[in-house]
Amino acid sequence: MTEILHAFREEHEIALTESMQGLISRHLPEERVAEADRNRTFLRDVWKTLGENGMLGLGMPVDCGGSGGGVAESTIVTRELARVFPSMAVDYVLCGMVGRTIIDSGQHTDLIAGLASGERIYSYALSEPGGGSDLLALRTQAKFEDGSWRINGQKLWISLANEADLIFVLARTDKPEEGRSQASGLSLLIVPADQPGVQANKVNLAIMRAAGTCEVFFTDAIAPADSIVGERGRGLHALRGTLDVERVLSAAISLGIGHGALDLVLRYVNEREAFGGPISRYQAVQHPLAESAAELTAASLLVEHAARLIDAGKPASQESAMAKLVAAECVSRLVDHASRVMGAMGIAEESAMQRFLRDARLQLFSPVNNDLVRSIIAQGLGMPRSY
Repeated sequence: MTEILHAFREEHEIALTESMQGLISRHLPEERVAEADRNRTFLRDVWKTLGENGMLGLGMPVDCGGSGGGVAESTIVTRELARVFPSMAVDYVLCGMVGRTIIDSGQHTDLIAGLASGERIYSYALSEPGGGSDLLALRTQAKFEDGSWRINGQKLWISLANEADLIFVLARTDKPEEGRSQASGLSLLIVPADQPGVQANKVNLAIMRAAGTCEVFFTDAIAPADSIVGERGRGLHALRGTLDVERVLSAAISLGIGHGALDLVLRYVNEREAFGGPISRYQAVQHPLAESAAELTAASLLVEHAARLIDAGKPASQESAMAKLVAAECVSRLVDHASRVMGAMGIAEESAMQRFLRDARLQLFSPVNNDLVRSIIAQGLGMPRSY
């Protein structure tokens, strides 16, 4: 399957793939990944290594301190990380999305160098306990008082908030304008994390255990007057340009999980013997894995296509939504087949398969629920909006 994708790639993209695989083999051996996952640990040393090797700055202009490149290159890094350590791939996508938001706004570009080097960590704080995918229902407020912003509210499911230097917070700064949607009046603000008014507590999930998921409380948290990203009252507009990229990179996480799980189960079925030979000789084992491999290849090509469209500056909302949907669904089926073939070994703590099995579940509803993705695709096909 890798050879199929190589047919679409340029030499520097193949070199990037090989470079990432080398970094991972040196710095993320299975024993260390398993320990970090078990202890829910963010590996800062590996993160800085990614920065030193230019991986964190992909998709960000060189003149701002980034590494250049586009979504196609970021997809490669995301997939290779998820192939071994999906939790870190989630954080990698977060890093890229923050960087793209900054670049698209044309503001605060001095923050890129620290982000790209891995020396500084930024987090997004969008979703809330009562909102989920419905960002318009958010309750976090930001008021301008005495020359600065004061933020009050609660955010939930926020990656790396406990490690972050800055948190990009979506909050209501103004009442919605008459005749306009609830999106009017929402602003994206950059809030320093190291202050008494910001409290980030880790949430111990059973999936993506080392991604650093947190709940965050803002109690009269202070942000400078110039901390708004984009225009005041148009925070969702500041984020809109990153949505297609986010869905493609989310799909790349699914692909990485799928490739990692498929590699593992294929080794297992060729080594595991029963009734006088390897279990890979039985059609009951072969057929589900063959079908999964075909689906994974098709999903990979769809993700590649969506990434190329975005890099070419062409509309890609439908393709990116489809890529997210198809990759997540097919990989969920793949890891289910693979874990069943491996039996008890597939859910043993010593096996990476149990990690793939758990982490693949998140892809079905994050960063956006697949049912909502289906509605978005349907709307793009000319059907009425249903959400």
